[in-house]
Amino acid sequence: MRPSFESIDLNERPFLVFWEVTRACALACRHCRATAQPHADPQELSTVEAMKLIDEIAALHPPMLVLTGGDPMMRRDIFDLIRHAASQGLRVALSPAATARLIHTDFLKLKEAGVQSMSLSLDGARQETHDAFRGVPDTYVRTLQAARMAQEAGMHLQINTTITRSTLGEVEAFLELMRELKPSMWSVFLLVPTGRASLDELPSPEEVEEVWHRLEELSVDVEFGVKTTEGHHYRRVALQEAKRKGAKPARHAVPTRDGKGIVFISHTGEIQPSGFLPMTAGNVRDDDLATVYRTHPLFVKLRDDDALEGKCGRCEYRRICGGSRARAYGMTGNAFASDPLCVYQPR
Repeated sequence: MRPSFESIDLNERPFLVFWEVTRACALACRHCRATAQPHADPQELSTVEAMKLIDEIAALHPPMLVLTGGDPMMRRDIFDLIRHAASQGLRVALSPAATARLIHTDFLKLKEAGVQSMSLSLDGARQETHDAFRGVPDTYVRTLQAARMAQEAGMHLQINTTITRSTLGEVEAFLELMRELKPSMWSVFLLVPTGRASLDELPSPEEVEEVWHRLEELSVDVEFGVKTTEGHHYRRVALQEAKRKGAKPARHAVPTRDGKGIVFISHTGEIQPSGFLPMTAGNVRDDDLATVYRTHPLFVKLRDDDALEGKCGRCEYRRICGGSRARAYGMTGNAFASDPLCVYQPR
């Protein structure tokens, strides 16, 4: 039986398992974490290896398995993988690229195979900015079409939006677009300089803080959920605002971060704390996934809130936030350093 969100022990099992089933993708996104490529890597996990991995993931009983890439729809056996995962009791989420291949896919068959949630990326509130970000024309139109198709098929829809220096001016337009789309969840991702993402596209800590305050205002006034990815200090802002208003703090997401409730498996089987923190602790071809997550020194230390350094280590919010370990690593080379995009000074 899958544990409830409240009862899960993040030292024993991850809250989310992200599996990069392939690096193949038809898009050429400017910020791509995976540095995706047109064709599959010949070293990616075979179908037999993939089925074995699914069994290992199922033994961990995570609340959700996210199949990502590249573009997971580029794997010829993707339906078989989905069916096997669902048959093992896993809640399957799919994170495909908005390509013609996706639009020509039968979403009802995806739902029947076992996809319960779909996440789609919208990184520009207008077609010009989104298509420029994704590197291929008409991805904006296809994303909106895929969003409608997912909802019509009865899937939970999550929209992922990356905040960069170039898109800061579209925050209000994004808010209006989300009100129109009505996703189950809007996840605002704060850029991490890894893969194709560059330091030049990072907003300033002050700009990030302003966005978090705007999201907190929005979150109490919309029907869909609002969360952040690699922007854990949004949780701190929400708690601060609740305290300022004398209100009872809303229950926010499980306090996960890279390696703490999160585990990532690459297309070649590497076990990492997240897709944005490229530090390898093992490989599913040789190592047991559960053992690596529970006992490898890297994962154990990443889950230790008192192992954080700098102001993150002194911060009274470190147990619910802890900053982005991936961004600290990407910008300083030290995964335990302070998150460079947090403006807050601890007491």
